[in-house]
Amino acid sequence: MQHIRNFSIIAHIDHGKSTLADRFLELTHTVERRKMRAQVLDSMELERERGITIKMQPVRMLWRPVQGFPLENGREYELNLIDTPGHIDFSYEVSRALCAVEGAILLVDATQGIQAQTLTTLRSARELGLAIVPAVSKIDSPLARVDEVRAELALLLEVPKESVLMCSGKTGEGVAELLQAVIERVPPPSTTKSPQGNALTPGLSKTSPLEVRALVFDFEYSDHQGVIVYVRLIDGAIAKGDVLEFVAGEKKFQALEVGTFSPTPIPCKQLDAGAIGYVVTGIKEPGVARVGDTVRAYGAKTTPLSGFAVPSPVVWASVYPESQDDFAGLRQALMRLHLTDASLSFEEESSGVLGRGFRIGLLGMLHLEIVTERLYREFNLSLVVTTPTITYEVETKRGERRTVYSPSLFPEYADIAQVWEPMSAVDIILPAEFLGAVTPLLFAHEASIESTENFSEGRLVIRALMPLRELMRNFFDKLKSASQGYASISYALRELRPADVVRLDVLVAEEQVPAFTRIVTRHRAYEEATAAVEKLYKILPRQMFAAKIQGQALGRILSSKTLPAMSKNVTQHMYGGDRTRKMKLWEKQKKGKAKMKERGKVNIPEEVFLKMIKSE
Repeated sequence: MQHIRNFSIIAHIDHGKSTLADRFLELTHTVERRKMRAQVLDSMELERERGITIKMQPVRMLWRPVQGFPLENGREYELNLIDTPGHIDFSYEVSRALCAVEGAILLVDATQGIQAQTLTTLRSARELGLAIVPAVSKIDSPLARVDEVRAELALLLEVPKESVLMCSGKTGEGVAELLQAVIERVPPPSTTKSPQGNALTPGLSKTSPLEVRALVFDFEYSDHQGVIVYVRLIDGAIAKGDVLEFVAGEKKFQALEVGTFSPTPIPCKQLDAGAIGYVVTGIKEPGVARVGDTVRAYGAKTTPLSGFAVPSPVVWASVYPESQDDFAGLRQALMRLHLTDASLSFEEESSGVLGRGFRIGLLGMLHLEIVTERLYREFNLSLVVTTPTITYEVETKRGERRTVYSPSLFPEYADIAQVWEPMSAVDIILPAEFLGAVTPLLFAHEASIESTENFSEGRLVIRALMPLRELMRNFFDKLKSASQGYASISYALRELRPADVVRLDVLVAEEQVPAFTRIVTRHRAYEEATAAVEKLYKILPRQMFAAKIQGQALGRILSSKTLPAMSKNVTQHMYGGDRTRKMKLWEKQKKGKAKMKERGKVNIPEEVFLKMIKSE
């Protein structure tokens, strides 16, 4: 295993990670030049469109370094890279990748410097005991601050400045040296410890097939091959035809195929200890494969590997098909998405207005946007998506305490005794000149600043405690605006704290619309009610009868506006004669509209729902 190096790339979004991975693939001839394109490892159309990585992707590269570099029996080095997302919403994908490798390249943009999300991921890598290879990217940019950023990285990692490498994914400068540093500084795989650094059972035989252990760090589903698990092999070897089992899933299966990624799946005879690859299980039952599970030989008693934490949803939203005929299709689509996105959770729910749908749990607002976009593009579904919310703990005046993750299920104002909400510890890195603009924004979002420290020359790090509810209230976009795009943010969930929040309902024609219900802080209830009514008044099409739009909270109507009925000149065809002929028609029209108002139902188009949940 001395010729194997497993590593990942830690980088903030838009710091050149995918471009650097492209150069790795070119340098090692993993992908033919004629097949190269930008962002090779970003397989989804949505990823290439937005220029961000959403789904982790492993790839195996073979490379013979420069002259004089030691090789094991003349073999090429096997470099297993797991490409990971950079956005904070997909930090779970990053954590899974870090558990399957021994080292990571810490990549920092020479024009932007160290960002908050980089610090968070670096902290996770250090906790797992990974070797860190620091590098500065985009050194070819005319705005690059190479020396300054190298000094920042050296200070952060407490290493000599000369050990921080420089590279450009655009020109290829320094890429070979970076791969060479990975070989030098990242240790080869070892069977004496798991990727998490936990001690394994000592004295394992390297020859017995019963001592096979592999960590499942991802999986996908194929209609023809069933579940395909992505594994990091810790002990032993897995070959085609081996009889294996999932420890936690308690399911026996035969390996129908094993292979590696280059980056497309390439079958091979067997996966040896230390390798990263895939195993085709043939299992077509949902819920059997789990991220963090251990694959071992069937009937073996070897100790399972310690997996990593199951993702906890941060944001909840309800999705309903525009037509109830598409309900089964929506269920199938969510099940398929869950097989490629383990951080997505869902459960069925129903609404008197919107019919049957699903409550989905996500890791953030961008995650919600990506999931709904994929449902539309990949499954051709038209959806109604409710306003996103977080989870609350509510105690009623009858002494009942329950978890509420849907605004429409929030108790009435008069029934609430106490509410608790999750808090978030926020780290913000920004240039010092924007401190005056960002501080009022933090206070407006109910944040309490715990400390402000000098991070590097001209840059500060602000540490604050903020309700998760406020963090999800478009705080990211407002922070970027206040700092002209220079600030970066990372956050971690903290304990529950008492919250002064109420439920805000929006009524249309005196009928509550659950999709518009939201939880707001009490002192902003009137402001939020007025804004919601005004926004709906502008975008809701006129009906055949006058419809009243109301915002209700704190047990009373806080805002109200009447949408006029569509007007029609019923006497336009009449000319001459007595005026009483027209008056009879006007009276008849008036009675008809009154009857429609009493019995009619307002039709709310799908685009109205989408516009209502969009950011402010």
